[in-house]
Amino acid sequence: MFRLTDFNFHGKTVFLRADLNSPVEDGRITSDARFRAVLPTVRHLVEDGAKVVVGTHQSRPYKGDYITTEQHAQILGELLGQEVEYVEDIFGKLARDRIKSLEPGEVLMLENLRFSAEEVFYKPLEECEKTFFVRKLAPVIDYVVNDAFAAAHRSQPSLVGFARLKPMVMGYLMENEVTALSSAYESDERPRVYVLGGSKVDDSLRVAENVLKKGKTDLILTGGLVGQVFTLAKGFNLGDANIEFMGRKGLLDLVDWAEKILDEFYPYVRTPVDFAVDRDGKRMEVDLLSDEKWLFDRYPILDIGSRTVEKYREILLGAKIIVANGPMGVFEREEFAVGTVGVFRAIGESPAFSVVGGGHSIASIYRYGITGISHVSTGGGAMLSFFAGEKLPVLEAFRISYETFKDRVKEEKAQ
Repeated sequence: MFRLTDFNFHGKTVFLRADLNSPVEDGRITSDARFRAVLPTVRHLVEDGAKVVVGTHQSRPYKGDYITTEQHAQILGELLGQEVEYVEDIFGKLARDRIKSLEPGEVLMLENLRFSAEEVFYKPLEECEKTFFVRKLAPVIDYVVNDAFAAAHRSQPSLVGFARLKPMVMGYLMENEVTALSSAYESDERPRVYVLGGSKVDDSLRVAENVLKKGKTDLILTGGLVGQVFTLAKGFNLGDANIEFMGRKGLLDLVDWAEKILDEFYPYVRTPVDFAVDRDGKRMEVDLLSDEKWLFDRYPILDIGSRTVEKYREILLGAKIIVANGPMGVFEREEFAVGTVGVFRAIGESPAFSVVGGGHSIASIYRYGITGISHVSTGGGAMLSFFAGEKLPVLEAFRISYETFKDRVKEEKAQ
């Protein structure tokens, strides 16, 4: 796959596909974490004299955080130390004319890419290539740099559509993500421990199934709703209140799948031995084997218990490779952050090479000042797809582009 250092971008027009999709409250972006993540790539292109056209999406149609990219341009400009011009267009004449007039070192931010209907749907590369988005922009750009790892599991025009038309290059963030995740996935060091939490239960089950079948892990620790589904699959009753909640979320349909995984790999999947419930606004821990299990009938489970944290901590401190995705509970409430903070701190203290990802995981890491994790991934869904052994459309597009343009690039370098 092509890397930034393979090219001289001076005077060339580069479409930089970033993922600056950020949390928004009251119409204002509240975190610049994703902007900082792509900054090394933007700086490289600017210092190399490229004409940089940044494209990003923000949320989805009809959601509260579906806003223009005017703020994105402002934030990126402040971090970069130079103006990033916002253009209220994506591939229309206004955008194309402004792209053509860019000078080396200038940076332009296109409008929210999902304001274009074509960008909302997932389509194969061949169909993405035929979209108006790609056909209109391709003639005015020379290279595509993709640094949007968090969207690497999606197949949309801006992400894969240029692969056979222009050399598609990995940005620094993309390269670092692929290197770190590959190192964790392919490592033969043992023990290798996966921590699966959060609410993306179906994605986590795919990961569990893949890494267990392929011998990529020695143990899986579970928490969050993932842990509750596996606990039900082991035959424990989590009470009326929690089962009703899981039913409303469609999670009870996944219990049979979890049970099949346990049937084949029972000793390698660990589930919580105690949970914390919200009893009238206060944390109360309930052991699965205690006489207080009746509390599950009335009160919602919001975290794993302290005994579970200690058991997990001991395992994590002895690990050589750790992959973690998703919190152990509702960490936004401090009294129910005990599991998430305890587990992530143990990961940070472990001598293991560790990869942690997912939006909620990252939020909890920053919120509670957790350090020592080897690699914090910007992609939740993309990371889960990677460890589930699925082909990521963007990584496939990189390979296709490399095969399409490698001979031409070699000839240009030789001249």
